[in-house]
Amino acid sequence: MRIYSSQITLALVVIAVLGAGSVFASSPAQEPESTAELSRRASTLLAEVQDEAVRLRFHAETLGTVASNFQYSWQSHAFYLDRVKEHINAVGKRTAELQQIRHTVLPSQQQAITQVSSLAAQVAASTEAAILYLNKNQRWLFAPEYRDHLKTIADRSEDMEQTVDKFVDYERDQQKFQQLEKNLELDGDWVSRRS
Repeated sequence: MRIYSSQITLALVVIAVLGAGSVFASSPAQEPESTAELSRRASTLLAEVQDEAVRLRFHAETLGTVASNFQYSWQSHAFYLDRVKEHINAVGKRTAELQQIRHTVLPSQQQAITQVSSLAAQVAASTEAAILYLNKNQRWLFAPEYRDHLKTIADRSEDMEQTVDKFVDYERDQQKFQQLEKNLELDGDWVSRRS
């Protein structure tokens, strides 16, 4: 069983290219999306990254457990690395889209995009390196180089999950706050009409 890392490489290239700024212009036939629409899209994408990050962290932790036990074969390692690869590729697709709209969304979303993209790139690089190592060294599963890659995958996956959780929670709390303000304004109107 061989694992190929072309999708991870593509995700890294997309993140790197788009991280420097959007190089794609909207087609002239399309109307530009409003800042509010793009912010909603960014919220949706960040929520999707959050879902992927939970699954990514789970598989990264499982991979760490497998790697610390001599009873597991290289095929078990390959299986969990493939799961990690699937999730980081999914995150990479979403962060690529987020990078395209980064400069038109809220500052808190820009910060989330920057941090999540950086962590995703680290996970992708370590995943690719671990896959390449495993493809060449199926009998040397306890080498420090390989174990360092697995540790980076697990640590940065956890960091990514925590980071996106904080931003999604912040956004949800901001929406609640805005709704409360709106409710208070309506209540104030009711009070002034009674007077």
